[in-house]
Amino acid sequence: MPVGFLTSVVLWGLCAFAALRPPMPKHSSPSNLWFWLAFLLNEQPFLGLALLAVSVAPTLTTSAGTPVWWLAVALTAVPACALAALAVRTRAARGVLEAALAAPGIGMPHTRLPLLRTLLLPLVSWRPGVRLLRGRRYGDARTQRLDVYAPRSRPDGAPILLYLHGGGFVTGSKLFGARPLLYRLAGHGWVCASANYRLRTAYSDSLADARQAIAWLRDHAGELGADPSRVVVAGGSAGAHLAATIALTDDSIAGAIGLYGYYGEAGADASGAPATPHAHLHAGAPPFLIVHGSLDTLVLVEDARRFADELARTSTAPVVFAELPGTQHNFDFFTSLRFHAVADAIEGFAAWAARR
Repeated sequence: MPVGFLTSVVLWGLCAFAALRPPMPKHSSPSNLWFWLAFLLNEQPFLGLALLAVSVAPTLTTSAGTPVWWLAVALTAVPACALAALAVRTRAARGVLEAALAAPGIGMPHTRLPLLRTLLLPLVSWRPGVRLLRGRRYGDARTQRLDVYAPRSRPDGAPILLYLHGGGFVTGSKLFGARPLLYRLAGHGWVCASANYRLRTAYSDSLADARQAIAWLRDHAGELGADPSRVVVAGGSAGAHLAATIALTDDSIAGAIGLYGYYGEAGADASGAPATPHAHLHAGAPPFLIVHGSLDTLVLVEDARRFADELARTSTAPVVFAELPGTQHNFDFFTSLRFHAVADAIEGFAAWAARR
């Protein structure tokens, strides 16, 4: 049996089973092997099936019916079944999100699934009705840039959503994370932005950049067709930390969305106190939507659940917490069956928060 065939089957099998049930660490950590093995296939099992088929085709299209061929078929079936199980598991996300939003009476839209894009072009987020304004400078530092996603129809009074990328405050870019969401919301009448911020620096610098990006969006709301009084902040991982802190310390924010967020200590703030959203909980907080994966091996779901519970006990506004079954970190990077449901939930929540 060809070595290349065996290598492909073992590799795809390892990645698929790492996605199905990765060994969970005891504490949140910035990186681990199981995340890198599982991340892509957990969100793109159909892409995994296609790549598996391509890699084993040379072996399975020769010597059909021989014992070696039947062995090859049996070996291929193992990762193929695991990938199929991953695809089926993604369907659980919608029910969890609907139930979480229903508790405070927030509706969740059911938009048409872009099936061809999901299956064939999962890395493509572009939409014809959206204009992308790249690299707008919101400050003097080299990294103080943001991209704006706005409807080509040039709306009047559109709500604003700012997304802040993850990366543990040491890496990351506005080019990664939530691009399917930003294009989708812009196509539905929102003015969205994804901002870079200073990395490998004091937390207060990163936080100041995020605040400055919001100020820029408000200052330019008129030319963008946006309403500066209706701003929702969102972020993934470290970006969720920044978004939560801003929402808890700026009473002009309409709502906050945290995806696979880290909410623990991140150094110290400008006053020297521990920098964590936990330090800013109060009754007047805006509504929060917190979405986290049950199999997140970088930021444990228990940490996000603890933040959501403490916030819900303190805030008088709704705190929606959705724990997605079988979901890893960075689940907003691609168009996928799971993230389509998450985007429906975000759109429903954000629209509701912007109207309050």
